[in-house]
Amino acid sequence: MARAPIWCGAASRSRTCLPPSRFRDDNRRSSRPGPYMTPSRRRLLMGGALFVILAAALATYFGLGPYLSIESRAKEGRKAAKGPPAVPVTVATVAKETVAVRLTAIGNVEAYSTVALKARVDGQIVEVNFKEGAPVKKGDVLFRIDPRPYDAALRQAQANALRDAAGRDQAHSQERRYQELLDKNFVSKEAYAQIRTNAATAAAVAKASDAALEQARLNLEYCTIRSPLDGFVGRVLLQAGNLVKANDVNPLVVINQVRPIYVNFAIPEQSLPEVRRRMADASLEVEALPGDPNQPHPKGRLIFVDNAVDPSTGTIRLRAQFDNEDAALWPGQFVNVSVRLYEESDALLVPSTAVQSGPEGPYVYVVSEEMTAELRRIGVRRTEGERTIVASGLAPGERVVTRGQLRLGPKVRVQITAPGASPS
Repeated sequence: MARAPIWCGAASRSRTCLPPSRFRDDNRRSSRPGPYMTPSRRRLLMGGALFVILAAALATYFGLGPYLSIESRAKEGRKAAKGPPAVPVTVATVAKETVAVRLTAIGNVEAYSTVALKARVDGQIVEVNFKEGAPVKKGDVLFRIDPRPYDAALRQAQANALRDAAGRDQAHSQERRYQELLDKNFVSKEAYAQIRTNAATAAAVAKASDAALEQARLNLEYCTIRSPLDGFVGRVLLQAGNLVKANDVNPLVVINQVRPIYVNFAIPEQSLPEVRRRMADASLEVEALPGDPNQPHPKGRLIFVDNAVDPSTGTIRLRAQFDNEDAALWPGQFVNVSVRLYEESDALLVPSTAVQSGPEGPYVYVVSEEMTAELRRIGVRRTEGERTIVASGLAPGERVVTRGQLRLGPKVRVQITAPGASPS
């Protein structure tokens, strides 16, 4: 079949006469002004740029990689040759001293004497002459009860005593006269016996009046309530204006004598033979240690050992007496008690913080001359507060680690820091 010819008009003479196409030619010149980036050109440029970057990276790696690897291995080698850093620690020197062998216990302070002051007569309180908790002296007036009823009773008792004394004197005089009349047989024996009985009755009545007078004087004195000892008063239970009864259940105030003072404590029964043996030789010194370490430590002496061991606890009670001039000990207070038994010479001492516990027993870290840590098993005789007495494993002058043990091990290098520093 013959194809129809394509005619090119005059207007298109400069162009190539081509048949019309159904597809778009991307290479044709755009009718838009200036350059135009087609999608195919954009993809081509991006692929080329990526290729250039990848080639540069590979060249850099294969060119500098061996040098970087050698430098890194050199640094690691220098670090390995130098070793891990030294561990900072604090140390103490093993000392040889003479120490006291002591028994320790928990003690309870008890007043030397305690008085619950009560009224001895009925009446109304009119005066309270002290402050709660204040110190008082023996004989100080603490309370006054209204004395007027007892003053009146005293005057009445005095009058009765005078009356009965006069009756007694008259009866005795009459008895003497009747005795003379009886000697002359002027009166009968029966009459004399009656007069004699009357005289004896009058004498008894006079004695009763004298006793009532003395009781009236005492009742008046009891209106003034005085302190029976030196000590400290407690809380006032009754104020002025209250009515009180003699020997009431509730006291007016409680007074504790604290100079001297007792400390009661208990020790295991196994320690009793040593305590008794030392008490036979000399008086044992006892030291009381209050909870505040800044307070003074009063010293006293052991004065009492109980006569039986408590079977429920296996302990025996002891008592020490302290002068307590500065009132450092107070009734009811709990204190640590230390009984000095004897002195031990040439004892090896280390701080208790240096001693560690392990599966095989106690141990310490000793710092060698090469400044490395050495784990050393030791035998502990006993611990006294912040110091431990070592039985074996150490020698005087050796240095033991007191802080920083958690980071130590055998042959680990150490660096000694000041005691005030904190090893990390």
